[in-house]
Amino acid sequence: MTADGLFLIFNNAIIPAWLLLLVAPRWQWTQRLVHAFWIPLILAFAYALAIAKGAQTQSEGAGFFSLDAVMLFFTSPWSALAGWLHYLAFDLFVGAWEVRDSQRRGIAHGWVAGCLVCTMMLGPLGLGLYALLRAVRGRDLSLNEVAASE
Repeated sequence: MTADGLFLIFNNAIIPAWLLLLVAPRWQWTQRLVHAFWIPLILAFAYALAIAKGAQTQSEGAGFFSLDAVMLFFTSPWSALAGWLHYLAFDLFVGAWEVRDSQRRGIAHGWVAGCLVCTMMLGPLGLGLYALLRAVRGRDLSLNEVAASE
């Protein structure tokens, strides 16, 4: 399988998880599929394979300690795939956390949906939008978790 083929598979396979978070956040299958660790584990396994394959095809000078080295690192299709899998895993994790956190805090899902779309497409901006929503709705700027019973 090529890096491009795996990109298409994983990029399309993650969409149902986001749709579940958007349209059925409290459904038992959303809980079983999206809030469990099996999706991150699959992505982690694919990430490890892409990193290993990318290491075999790296340009000289590729690395993480300068912008030029990072740019060289991502010239390998396998390394670019690894970077994309990294985004997919962490953005979904953040989106699932936003849903759980908003449910614990009693924030209506309609308010969270826009944050989820932004998190899916623009990661940190979506998280920042959710942080602003949480600050406005709950007057809380901390990252502290609240108990489900609070």
